[in-house]
Amino acid sequence: MILITKPNTTEAQIDHIIERIAQWGLRCEVSRGESRVVIGVIGAEDHIREKPLAALPGVESVTPVLKPYKLVSYEFRGMHSPVSVGGVQVGGAEVVVMSGPCSVESREQIVSIAQDIKAAGARILRGGAFKPRTSPYSFQGLGVEGLKLLAEAREVTGLPVITEIMDTKDLEAVEDYADCLQVGARNMQNFSLLKEVGRSKLPVMLKRGMSATIKDFLMSAEYILSEGNFNVILCERGIRTFETYTRNTLDLNAIPVLKAETHLPVVVDPTHGIGLREHVAAMSAAAVAAGADGLMVEVHNSPELAKSDGEQALLPEEFGCLMARVRAVAHAVGRSA
Repeated sequence: MILITKPNTTEAQIDHIIERIAQWGLRCEVSRGESRVVIGVIGAEDHIREKPLAALPGVESVTPVLKPYKLVSYEFRGMHSPVSVGGVQVGGAEVVVMSGPCSVESREQIVSIAQDIKAAGARILRGGAFKPRTSPYSFQGLGVEGLKLLAEAREVTGLPVITEIMDTKDLEAVEDYADCLQVGARNMQNFSLLKEVGRSKLPVMLKRGMSATIKDFLMSAEYILSEGNFNVILCERGIRTFETYTRNTLDLNAIPVLKAETHLPVVVDPTHGIGLREHVAAMSAAAVAAGADGLMVEVHNSPELAKSDGEQALLPEEFGCLMARVRAVAHAVGRSA
């Protein structure tokens, strides 16, 4: 349920509304606009309906959220909600670029790449310490050692770190070293994991499953928010279609749709979306033109030696060219990068 206050509602009245909602055993999320305050009321629908919300002093209107994803819906907050990742705001005027290798392989590798991408304009370092792979015989990541190397690269460059969490048992270790948790496409509907990261103090970037509808995607995000963590970023990374020439089909439709449906920031991963190095820059530009709040781009200083996804990773100099292209498009649509 969404409460909208009157323009002249006082702070005391707003405090009273919040206190009364808490007394009823409900939770609330408060968003402040220029003249009105929007209060989202969270709890069992039947329980909420029983309460005289419209009678509270200062309330102008009470509107039910009819969509199945209540907390992630745009109506719930009535404005977009930027998310801070180690001090970098995702969802504001700047198109934030996250970059780095698919897998952390060594100290020299991750520090060198982190320095290169920072020089080109990347704002967040990505790298996998725990790797979900199709084959059990493929490289699975360095684990905690990889997390330590990411933290070391952060010390050298100042770039905040995002890395994937695959298992609830690894959450405490990942929280010790990372600035943002990534839930990968294969785990988008791992509801136990979603609930666990929903109780984390770190922001979460949720990747769309390879066969998930937009509704499926938003319902998975709802799991995280329902546990109290509203610092969630959505990531479109391509879906499986009948097309086999590219790795996936990057669903550019999803960007404006998600921006209309939810208050959460939307990031695009063009690397996995197309899987062809030579076309990553073009899809990055297209994503920015469509309204993406950020990009996640894989970069490796020696792709032919990469332990995972080398065929789609950009060289540092190619990433520099991509950043120049992204800046031009961002400027054209009234943003920065």
